[in-house]
Amino acid sequence: MRTVFDRLFRFFGPQYWWPAETKFEVCVGSILTQNTAWTNVERAIHNLKKENLLSPYAIVQVPDERLRELIRPAGFFNQKAERLKIFAKFLIDNGGFEKLSLLPLYSLREKLLNLKGVGRETADSMILYAFEKPIFVVDAYTKRLFYRMGFIDSEKIDYDVLREKVERSLPKDIELFSEFHALIVKHCKEFCRKKPLCEGCPLIDGCKFWRNGAAQGSHR
Repeated sequence: MRTVFDRLFRFFGPQYWWPAETKFEVCVGSILTQNTAWTNVERAIHNLKKENLLSPYAIVQVPDERLRELIRPAGFFNQKAERLKIFAKFLIDNGGFEKLSLLPLYSLREKLLNLKGVGRETADSMILYAFEKPIFVVDAYTKRLFYRMGFIDSEKIDYDVLREKVERSLPKDIELFSEFHALIVKHCKEFCRKKPLCEGCPLIDGCKFWRNGAAQGSHR
């Protein structure tokens, strides 16, 4: 796995993730990006910034209908507005990022997972990029890449099974986990797509998927 990281880093360079100005913006983005493209999230966050609503107290106080309208570009705006308010209230009630960051990693994770609408990927994104604790974020891109590389037997692997497998293979380092996740996303958007574009791929010589000739329609 370290070889994969090193090759991706040399090829793409640093990704400067998560794209946000504050810890709270990271968490808002983590909630809004569920089931939508990041370009749509950017539009929603831009709307919130224009209205000076990127703080927990502002989110709690803004009328529900107004919040739903502002985040409409991110889709599922009724659900996501509710989830943003729940998360904002959670932060306020628990002393904000400073106090919550004092919790052990898995105690914090348990609290986040108990919030409505916060699943494992969302919680871990918050923990890594906002609370700055070393946990690896798994997404569909991670499963696709590691399956094609031959690291796992199925893309249907359980989230935590794969997360723990990655964490056992690498030093528990916040910057490493952060950069690796970002590089995987970058790579899968450019090369390891659902219909892969293998020509020029920096990982091609180690790719089991390519060696087996399964990358139909790709360039060999």
